[in-house]
Amino acid sequence: MKNMLTIISNALCRITGRNVGTRAVVSRSFADFTSQATFDIKKCDVHRLEEGPPLKAELTREQGLRYYRIMQTVRRMELKADQLYKQKIIRGFCHLYDGQEACAVGIEAAINPSDHLITAYRAHGYTYTRGIAVKEILAELTGRRGGVAKGKGGSMHMYAPHFYGGNGIVGAQVPLGAGIALACQYQGNNQVCVALYGDGAANQGQLFESFNMAALWKLPCIFTCENNQYGMGTSVERASASTDYYKRGDFIPGIRVDGMDVLCVREAFKFAAEHCRSGKGPIVMELKTYRYHGHSMSDPGVSYRTREEIQEVRSKSDPITMLKERMLSNNMASVEEFKEIDIAIRKEVEEAAQYATSDPEPPLEELCNHIFSNDSPLEVRGTNPWARLKSVS
Repeated sequence: MKNMLTIISNALCRITGRNVGTRAVVSRSFADFTSQATFDIKKCDVHRLEEGPPLKAELTREQGLRYYRIMQTVRRMELKADQLYKQKIIRGFCHLYDGQEACAVGIEAAINPSDHLITAYRAHGYTYTRGIAVKEILAELTGRRGGVAKGKGGSMHMYAPHFYGGNGIVGAQVPLGAGIALACQYQGNNQVCVALYGDGAANQGQLFESFNMAALWKLPCIFTCENNQYGMGTSVERASASTDYYKRGDFIPGIRVDGMDVLCVREAFKFAAEHCRSGKGPIVMELKTYRYHGHSMSDPGVSYRTREEIQEVRSKSDPITMLKERMLSNNMASVEEFKEIDIAIRKEVEEAAQYATSDPEPPLEELCNHIFSNDSPLEVRGTNPWARLKSVS
């Protein structure tokens, strides 16, 4: 038996070019793993709906590994952004998404790439899930020419196909999202728009105006409040007389979802997307989630909440750990597989950071490029950005 193991090991060495040793022989093949499992998920709170999303979710091994890889990539990318900011390589505003990864991944798993998405300034995660490479995101954060917006957008202003970026004005993306949904309805393309905002923006008047118009016109818009418990440094209880954000549409149906569970988010948004596509009009979603960093990099995040609170969420509700433990306990993957994925992601993020710190800055002559979609300057009230204005007073 020992000789046979040696023969197989040597054959594997020749095939892979690595000294895998006899341990490779006892490693598990894909056939050893459970290919699909069904999980119980938390019941959602519903408003003006006779029934809500299902209480069970199916997960294939392939889906689980993909969700894990995306969430872990976003986590590592944000931790690298934190490091680069503290080194003063990233400057200005920088709002990180770590802790909220299940929201982005669950939503993307439920809708189509042709559907539309617009968010606030905590936009790095969605920029990645919409197809932009890590190195282009980090290069944008460092203001380099190879960034997704050519180094001129920064943390808040990144874009991708069917992704309309972040918005620096609190709540301003919501009426824009309603407008995108109006375009979908007008074009009859069966697409929906997910308009995301935080609990800190939930009291903005323009949200309620958007709700009203969307309800009147039955727009296919999924209004989504990522409730991470704090608007800047103010807890939801201190900022809102009612913290039931999923009921804020009043006449619009709403759902409150566990935003730390990627499967719960996915099933809820499948339900919401079908609601919109069927012509029933908009729906308001509330994702109960949590951010590990402060509001922005200038906020240490522990002056209005305790380190113990953050650690408790990390230990009990971390979205990545939750998915990993589900898969391990149901024989859908091995510890070694997750380690290999983690190593590959760390390598990808490190290489992206190298690119983001070595790529040149955009030249000064490009400062006024990419402002207009047409070639010539657009005149507004008889002037343009390049005109030298003179006082006539």
